[in-house]
Amino acid sequence: MRTDTTFKRAFNDMIDIIRTLDLGAELPSENALRTQLGVSRTTVRKVLAGMSARGIIISEAHRRIIREQPRQKERYPQEETLAISEQVETSFMEWMLRGDACPGTEINEAELARKFGVATTIVREFLNRFQKYGLIEKRQNAGWVFKGFTASFALELFEIREMFEMRSARLFAALPDGSPVWKQIQSMRAAHLELLADIDARFQDFSELDSRFHRLITAVAPNRFIESFQDVITMVFHYHYQCNKRDERARNEVAIREHLALIEALESRNIALIDRACRLHLTSARETLLHSIAS
Repeated sequence: MRTDTTFKRAFNDMIDIIRTLDLGAELPSENALRTQLGVSRTTVRKVLAGMSARGIIISEAHRRIIREQPRQKERYPQEETLAISEQVETSFMEWMLRGDACPGTEINEAELARKFGVATTIVREFLNRFQKYGLIEKRQNAGWVFKGFTASFALELFEIREMFEMRSARLFAALPDGSPVWKQIQSMRAAHLELLADIDARFQDFSELDSRFHRLITAVAPNRFIESFQDVITMVFHYHYQCNKRDERARNEVAIREHLALIEALESRNIALIDRACRLHLTSARETLLHSIAS
């Protein structure tokens, strides 16, 4: 498993902060950044040093000034920013979706622990938590078994996603002008346009951007139960999309353009436009997921 995840996650979060500010603007104080990033002052200073080494910020008389906007490729890959428990979730989904696991496949805790590079107890704790989603089953005196993805499972999962994402998207219209989310949306648009401009070489980077985009939308209405479902939804969609390589570049370009249309609708604060753009994208995503299962 990868280490230094706290630093890498904070580094990516700092990129998001910087992209909401203008060139030449001064960064907040270390104390303010420590609060925003939720890390220690030592980690903040390490992040600032990394930003300085890349030429993103410069120091002037005890002030840190933004010299250039960080590019999307400066971000650490999402899998390198995850805590151990999250890394196990990611590794498990990769094992299921990229390892040709079919319904009825037995799951050996010790074998997975060796494969993932963690203790068996960590794998067992994850399996116990994850079984509630219906993809795996604990059999008495017989270990675990993979039940498999089905169209029925995908549709049930998507029904939940549609309900809370439509709700969250509508709530954007009521956000005040001073909400920091509007600057985050602007930063998100820039990241999408940057990826779109280099789509031929970077189309595989879309899944990470897709995850951040949908998390931003659902974060408008914080809800611990929605956050729990968002984790499994993100994993399932992310890895199913990765498994289905057919027309991957074209599909990702379409999704990027749908995201941009939704961003424009959100900024319009027009409920009808938001509903239309959100429903169009969710319908497209549902068809992609079902197609990947049938393939």
